[in-house]
Parts: sequence; structure tokens; C-alpha cells
Amino acid sequence: MKNAYLPYPVRIDKITTETVDRNLKTFRFVFLNPEDEEKFSYTPGQFAELSIPGKGEIPIGIASSPTEKGFVAFTVNKVGLVSSYLHNMQEGEIMGIRGPLGNWYPWEEMEGQNVVIVGGGFAFTTLRSSIVYMLDPQNRPKFKDIIVVYGARNPGMLLYRDELAAWEQRDDIHMHITVDGTDDPDWKYNVGFVPSITEAKITSAEDAIAIVCGPPIMIKFTQPVLEKLGFPPEKIILSLEMRMKCGIGICGRCNIGDQYVCKDGPVFPLAKLKKMPPEY
Repeated sequence: MKNAYLPYPVRIDKITTETVDRNLKTFRFVFLNPEDEEKFSYTPGQFAELSIPGKGEIPIGIASSPTEKGFVAFTVNKVGLVSSYLHNMQEGEIMGIRGPLGNWYPWEEMEGQNVVIVGGGFAFTTLRSSIVYMLDPQNRPKFKDIIVVYGARNPGMLLYRDELAAWEQRDDIHMHITVDGTDDPDWKYNVGFVPSITEAKITSAEDAIAIVCGPPIMIKFTQPVLEKLGFPPEKIILSLEMRMKCGIGICGRCNIGDQYVCKDGPVFPLAKLKKMPPEY
């Protein structure tokens, strides 16, 4: 059995600056040992610890899809010691990845359903993984309509802009991109907060399941919108990524009641969260 504390050695293969403020970068990693890639078997919704010797580690949602072979990707916000150090690293440098960790979106339950994806800010990472996974030719027939509501503060803060444009051109996914506000006269998409755009664009909860990932304030105001639209609590799936810590339920810093977000989550149906202390 692999030691849960030992990271896999990886090489930074590609770095993409995502946002105009340069505080969000996507790192594509290649495993140094090919057998480690096979061991790092993950499902969209999971996360991992990015480990830098001498600096520490940070829990980050996996942005790549298991259908994308040869690499694993993470989008990292520059907010602290480890993430700032990582942002200054270069392609070709070596570090570690520990995982995969946590649970995942309920894919078996989602098969045969319309899937509504609601995301905000840089928490769109595991939702990007989910979209790529569902659009894979082998997986797309498993799902009915795919409807995406994704928002950022302004156009310059949107992630994966090339992919957003490509998805918008497809006829098997419906994209609703929004920003809180913009002065750009050429902006052709929505303006408004994610909850209000969700209420305006999602017309039915019939045969549908919703997965939501974003900042706590977005989750707080999106949850009642989905319930108003007719989604029962068991079909509203939330990811509490902001509570992730050590990844294996040892440090005790992620618990909500008797649940450890790192170990029992980060994905929870609203029906379960309603039975837990309102700390999320």
C-alpha cells in the first residue's frame, strides 16, 4: 500500500497564465515515473496536494480530466507562501503531487440526467474537469443536456477562455457566461451575479442534477435559487473546496460536525449538508 504522506515526483511541463492580474496560473505536470500516472487514478471532483520540498503543500482541485492522458493539471491562485513560490517556478522544475484525495461528483447517479453546472471564480477548476470528462466521445452519450453557468468578477478573470469559446460553438453543451460587471463595450455575454443568471437561464429541474462549486458567498445564494427552481436537496451537489486541508483527515482542521471535508468530501449533496452544522 502506498504511503499516503509520500508525493509522486512530477515535472512542470507547461504553465499558462489565465487571468489579467496574473494571479491565476494553470500548471500541467508530467509524472517522472510512468507507473505513477497509472497509480494516480482520479475522478472529476477530487483534489490533490501540491508539494514543494522545504516550503509545504497546498490542497488544489484537479482541473484536468482523466480522459486527458499524459499529464495532470491544476489551476493555482497566488495567495500564500506555497502558491507564491509555485508561481515563481519554471517549466522543467521538479516538485511533488500527493493524492488523489477526497470523493467526487456522483457520476453514476448523473448518467441519464440533464446536468446543470454552476461555477464561480477560480473554483471552476473541478468543473472544467467535469465538462471535459462529459464531452469526451465515449462519455457524452451517458448524459442528456449539459447546461453551464460560469461567472467571474470581470472578463479578465475568466479561466480557460479558449475552451469557453470552443464549448460555446458546440451544439451539445449550453454555455451561459457572466461577469459581475464590465466597461468593455464589446462584451457580448451576460452581466450579473451567478445566482441571478442561474435563475434566469435554468428553466427546469426535471430529470436534472446540479453540481456547484465556487466561493462560499456564491454557494450561499445559489443554493436557494436551485431549490426554488425545483431541484430537491439530494440533487444539488456542492463542493466545499475551501475547507480542504491535509487531505487525509488527520489535522482536524476541515471538520464540519463529524464529517471531514478532506476525507468524507469535498463533495456533498445538499440533503446531507442540511443535517450538518451550518459552518460551510
